[in-house]
Amino acid sequence: MLLALDVGNTNVTIGIFQGETLSYHWRLRTVREQTADEWGILLRNLFALSHLALDGIKGIVVASVVPIVDSNLALMARRYFHTEAVFVTPQTDAGIAVLYDNPNEVGADRVVNAVAAFHKYGGPCIVVDLGTAITFDAVTAAGEYLGGIICPGIGISIGGLFAKTARLPMVDFREPEKLIGSNTVGSIQSGLFYGTIEMIDGILDRMKNTMGAHARTVATGGQAALITGASRHSLTLDEDLTLEGLRLIWQRR
Repeated sequence: MLLALDVGNTNVTIGIFQGETLSYHWRLRTVREQTADEWGILLRNLFALSHLALDGIKGIVVASVVPIVDSNLALMARRYFHTEAVFVTPQTDAGIAVLYDNPNEVGADRVVNAVAAFHKYGGPCIVVDLGTAITFDAVTAAGEYLGGIICPGIGISIGGLFAKTARLPMVDFREPEKLIGSNTVGSIQSGLFYGTIEMIDGILDRMKNTMGAHARTVATGGQAALITGASRHSLTLDEDLTLEGLRLIWQRR
């Protein structure tokens, strides 16, 4: 079995592959201060709940955009699984050419998403990842990572609005019952939801003007399911895209 970890700024997504099949997956909050032993105990408990044995793991692959956790993850892999974790870095042979001006600047998750999207859907394609940031990543017809766009995420927008205003409350992100809110909470939720949708649709319009209207569009990330049905574009929802990309990169070793 392969253990794949996608470590984001807000959440950690953990997957267990048996061959090419994603058999188990969990989404947990990212705790930057978590020690190697805390990581190990957490995984041991998840494995026990799913009746999995730690010694069944033959490899560990990680995409992390939170460098402070990497050393503890590496130590956890050695201590609890007796193996070296493979971290996706700019030097990793991911099977895709990165055309960024400085490839060292590209987040591991964005490259991993591009690998999986091209493998599953072909190119040209655009990946919209709704995480802490909302990212748009472009892959050419030849399978090259062209670059992308980075925008503030939904949580950042909610937190910023709450932090910078005196009387506006914190709200959750959901599709509002009606467009024009009749109370403060409903008005904020409408602004967040439709503002996010219009931003995504507007950026996709511009990207498709550059890449071609036939570019396939894939949505992933923790909040992707909330927006796919409301977009003007035909978005393919693939919540496990990053984990699948990690598996594909692992297979290239």
